[in-house]
Amino acid sequence: MFKKQIKTCLTLQLLYSLTACTVVGPDFQGVNEVKLPESWKTNNNKRAEQNTMQWWMQFNDPTLNAIVDYANQQNLDIEAAGLRILQARMLFGISDSFRYPQSQRASGNLAKVYNNEQSFTNAALSFDAGWEMDVWGKYARGIESAEAGLYASIASYNDIIVSITAEVARNYVNYRTFQERILLSERNIQIQERVVGITQVQYDSGNVTELDVQQAKSQLYSTKAALPGLQIGMLQSRNALALLLGVMPDQIEAMLASADIDARVKTYNSKYVRGDAKQQLSGYDDYSLVPRPPAVDSAIDGSLVMRRPDLQVAELQAHLQSAQIGVAEAELYPSFSLFGSIGVNSTVRTGSSFSFSDSLTLSAGPAFSWNIFQYGRVKNNIRLEDARFQETLTSYNKKVLQAVQEVSNALESYQWYQQQKQLQLNSVNASLRAFNISMIQYENGQITFERLLNSVEKMTRSEDSYALIKGNVANQVVALYKALGGGWEVNTGKPFVSETHIEQMKKRTDWGDKLDSPPLLPPLLPGSVKQPQALFDNAKNEGSVQ
Repeated sequence: MFKKQIKTCLTLQLLYSLTACTVVGPDFQGVNEVKLPESWKTNNNKRAEQNTMQWWMQFNDPTLNAIVDYANQQNLDIEAAGLRILQARMLFGISDSFRYPQSQRASGNLAKVYNNEQSFTNAALSFDAGWEMDVWGKYARGIESAEAGLYASIASYNDIIVSITAEVARNYVNYRTFQERILLSERNIQIQERVVGITQVQYDSGNVTELDVQQAKSQLYSTKAALPGLQIGMLQSRNALALLLGVMPDQIEAMLASADIDARVKTYNSKYVRGDAKQQLSGYDDYSLVPRPPAVDSAIDGSLVMRRPDLQVAELQAHLQSAQIGVAEAELYPSFSLFGSIGVNSTVRTGSSFSFSDSLTLSAGPAFSWNIFQYGRVKNNIRLEDARFQETLTSYNKKVLQAVQEVSNALESYQWYQQQKQLQLNSVNASLRAFNISMIQYENGQITFERLLNSVEKMTRSEDSYALIKGNVANQVVALYKALGGGWEVNTGKPFVSETHIEQMKKRTDWGDKLDSPPLLPPLLPGSVKQPQALFDNAKNEGSVQ
């Protein structure tokens, strides 16, 4: 008897030592390095990195700074991404629990039994446990996959911050651009109303025909007709900002109000509405409502591009899928389990008392199962997971190429828009000067009305185009920093989920201590996911999901 017990213990110890001693499937070796353009340097420029982290600050626009900060706190897409991190943490916890006995069940029953006009009472109570040992690393690979999914959810959260920040800045630039175009349009309407008045005086005096009056009115009405389109564009930009900030459209007006902007509008009107030939044009840009973008360095640091959160998402999805190959491959081999059951089962005549002293049952031991005839199903499933893994590697390569494309497009467009802006400013100055001269000459009868009208039309178009180009320049800077993946760092160390949502969830469900400032990420397990580069600085903090 003693020898049998020793033999049983040795058998159990041997089976236990086999647990996770072999982890089948490939170990993730990382993604292949994709060659960046030769003109890009990879020198980890700290200054460039700092500028990219909070790039919107370089516009020196307090209103822009305020609404970006507000969006990072209130945007609903960011909040939803934070909740997906919480979901991924729970999925990781579920996967991690498979390292322990998978089946632990208590059961019992009480039954009345009738047999040949006799009645009996049956009572049973048992506890069963079963543990499939992870001999081939199936559960270890599952944990690895879930951990990669958790990190991917954080990278996705960062990627959404990048996109939301860029969208806030882009719509703010568009709002101010429309605001300036409306200001210019209203100014030109005043000028054209003055032209109509002068032409009407000339007609009443018999110096010109009615044709001149009607042509002047036609030009005026045409300019007025374009104004609602600009107001619609400004309204749409305002409403887009309201959605990004998670507020109602009527609330955004107060957030966009700025004493500095009001002062610029007042100065702009007082300086340029007169149509005075002696006015100085050198300060034309000093009162612009369009945010003035920072100068952009044409030398791109490739290390910034490779830190883009969407590239990290793609890399982690590849890691996640790589682990799934091992999960599938483990099905080729037998599974080993330990099981145990203890319970009592007693049947007595109705009215008699139960006696459990002689009804105790106990069973324990090892077991194995092996699906030996699979007709290629398991191997085809492994091949399926491998093909999916290869697809994720291909998707990563495509993501890198898209990043290069976005950076190149934004940088080169910025450079061309800068040239266009300077040329258009020259056109604005020339058209303003031409209008002032033609107005004086027309009043003195030196030129025909057609030449005056032509100068008014060119001035109107030239100024509107210039305001539009200024907006394009600013938007290309926004696009460039978005392409560089800048802006996610601003939320480092901040809670992923708001306190309001945490309280709502606690009222609905028993979360235990899962929402009370737990470690942000699980401790790294052997062979687990490595944090790509420095993307997950949050993981270094004992952060909260709140």
